[in-house]
Amino acid sequence: QVQLVESGGGLVQPGGSLRLSCTTSGFTFSLYAMIWYRQRPGKEREWVAGISSDSGTTRYADFVKDRSTIFRDNGKSTVYLQMNSLKPEDTAVYYCRAYKVGVSYWGQGTQVTVSS
Repeated sequence: QVQLVESGGGLVQPGGSLRLSCTTSGFTFSLYAMIWYRQRPGKEREWVAGISSDSGTTRYADFVKDRSTIFRDNGKSTVYLQMNSLKPEDTAVYYCRAYKVGVSYWGQGTQVTVSS
């Protein structure tokens, strides 16, 4: 059974940091690119960051570039998103997705709230 479980979300003050984790099972993690998305209140889901299966390539949306780092541990079948200098507009549910051609798995999301 494929599972992707996000964790690490919560309430944080503006300027603070969080590290999100997505722990997976039920598929060969090392063969999949991993991608973080978010869905802000009242908005459509949007892409945040991605990392290739071998960690050789990473990409970031402009709104998190220079504030976030995506990395993975293939031995633990887990992908992370380190977010720094958080802003109220980063408030969203954050989702991870495993992707290879023709196959895609999603997690259930973790809530991040940035507020004073």
